[in-house]
Amino acid sequence: MFFFKKVSLVFFSVIFILLINACKTRKVNQTTKVYPTSDPENKGAWLYNSEISDEFNTKEIDEERWYIVGKFKDGKPFYKHPDNPKKRIWKGRAPSQFSGRNYRLENGILKLEARWEPDFPFSDEIRKPVFGEALPYENITTACFIQRKAFKYGYIEIRSKAIDAEITSGFWSMGEGLEFDFFEMFGDGRKKGKEHLDKQLWWSIRDWKKLKGKPSYTERKDMGFRGASDFHIYGIEWDEKGIKYFIDGKLFSSVTAEQATAWAKKNRPVKEDYNGYVATNPINLWLDMEIFSWNGMPESKDELTLNGTPEQKKKGIMDFEIDYVRVWQNK
Repeated sequence: MFFFKKVSLVFFSVIFILLINACKTRKVNQTTKVYPTSDPENKGAWLYNSEISDEFNTKEIDEERWYIVGKFKDGKPFYKHPDNPKKRIWKGRAPSQFSGRNYRLENGILKLEARWEPDFPFSDEIRKPVFGEALPYENITTACFIQRKAFKYGYIEIRSKAIDAEITSGFWSMGEGLEFDFFEMFGDGRKKGKEHLDKQLWWSIRDWKKLKGKPSYTERKDMGFRGASDFHIYGIEWDEKGIKYFIDGKLFSSVTAEQATAWAKKNRPVKEDYNGYVATNPINLWLDMEIFSWNGMPESKDELTLNGTPEQKKKGIMDFEIDYVRVWQNK
């Protein structure tokens, strides 16, 4: 009798564990039924793109989904795109350099790290960037993830918290002749005249074919809060007619294709037939951190971690935190 009781107990314990795991699996799969924060009833008939989206609920980064820039080989970072080995890979905006070690996953959050790391094997390359000064790589390393699959049009959403330092948290994309910056968010405006930047949303469409990377449309608007103080949800509805920008589910800004063209004709030396709405090609998403030296930058470990926790101050690390990146598309 005791034997049968023991067997029954083991049997039901196994069944219970299987049910728990099944529930967990269903919970993960239910992410495909999550809709844009601005459209909870899915009136837009959005379909979750599971190949592009990432909930960051795994123990390791899916490198079939993301190219982690600057992974280490033989004690040094190497810069070779797995899908295009001959392509020149950007190492980051100097003085910071992308390092493939600067990230971690914690409790479903991707944390991209900016580190005070003067002993890092920095590249000795000094290039004149399209924007800003030619500076050497030194002292600070950051992170960069590039989505390996491209897509065209849809609803893009990220829940994130910017790094709380004089460093820019970036969520942007590249396509053929096109750069689409969803935000370049400066974490902490400290210099005189730069105090407003940590509340500013800066987003742009950039034309790399005819304007050498200058925006064919751009906006800088006050969000009413510091991007580094807490998590917020940034959503971008993008199609051939224009762009709608949402913050925490509420419409924040919008531009039509015609308005983008009108802006370009007013602000750029372009021909009368120029089409300023260049966001019409497939894009690959980017997550990164950069130093915009013209806005101010950390000159020491203490400056980098000024707003950090005691542990961050000790380690010399500050984080750009991403809860998820989601993309929906229509049929």
